[in-house]
Amino acid sequence: MNFYGRDFLKLLDYTTEEIEHLIKLAMIFKEKKKEGKNHAYLRGKNVVLLFEKDSTRTRCAFEVGAMDLGMGVTYLGPTGSQMGKKESIEDTARVLSRMYDGIEYRGFDQAIVEELAKYSKVPVWNGLTNEFHPTQMLADIMTVYENFGEVKGKKLVFLGDGRNNVANSLMVVCSKLGINFVCCSPKDLFPKKELIEQCKEFANKQGSTIDFITDPKKAVKDADVLYTDVWVSMGEDSKLWEERINLLKPYQVNKELMSLAHSNAIFLHCLPSFHDLKTTIGKEIHEKFGLTEMEVTNEVFESKQSKVFDQAENRLHTIKTIMFVTMYK
Repeated sequence: MNFYGRDFLKLLDYTTEEIEHLIKLAMIFKEKKKEGKNHAYLRGKNVVLLFEKDSTRTRCAFEVGAMDLGMGVTYLGPTGSQMGKKESIEDTARVLSRMYDGIEYRGFDQAIVEELAKYSKVPVWNGLTNEFHPTQMLADIMTVYENFGEVKGKKLVFLGDGRNNVANSLMVVCSKLGINFVCCSPKDLFPKKELIEQCKEFANKQGSTIDFITDPKKAVKDADVLYTDVWVSMGEDSKLWEERINLLKPYQVNKELMSLAHSNAIFLHCLPSFHDLKTTIGKEIHEKFGLTEMEVTNEVFESKQSKVFDQAENRLHTIKTIMFVTMYK
């Protein structure tokens, strides 16, 4: 398969076979990393990371992945570039693509990363936008593969805000790979109809299903994977917390919900997670609303069924794969 020179903006742009190939290659890179085998296949190249939203996993995965491949890395944080302020997105893309061999963007509207790609002469990778989070998806499905050996026919249930970038992207990747996807959230938080229709077409071709269920206990019955995310996404107004807590408290992943899934079901979360009071925001929410845990209980987060740190590690191997295949000739 030829990925050279391609952008990685959303998984809607990639076929089932291409997604499967990327995940299998990521597993090979993971083995090379574990065995200490040199894989600096892109020595002499350089990449730039444009971050309008801060991150731990995405930044570290791109930086370590690039260095493992032998590349130089420049990080430009929220105040590190003039893009959108004194310089247009178009001009930024044309400047950076003359200095770098690849550009990563993590920020706001999908239209921004699409415009960067339009005017860039080198591959552009989406580290997260308001609409999609494609690099996260490869790590998520890689983790499912590692636990079950196969993904086709499995049932993955997302509980929480069904309109956010993670829920959108999960629906896309599940429909492409034949995973039965359930979005469990209040009706007001279901994904956009246009994306639902697109994904249903993919799912029909793969023989899988896409369902929308408001009752968490009904949704998780016989599930193989329970997945959740924070109730207010990065960049959203903090005033939304009270509204979202009232809406989403019934969708918290706890021991009772996990017990309704398959006995070998796993729990996933893209992180960071508010499962205790060890964060500033967690303490603030506790003071205002009395909650000690939010989207997942600490009991589930720290359980043997929780694979969140395997999932986090897999960000490195999948992101490394994306950079490699789009830059190696």
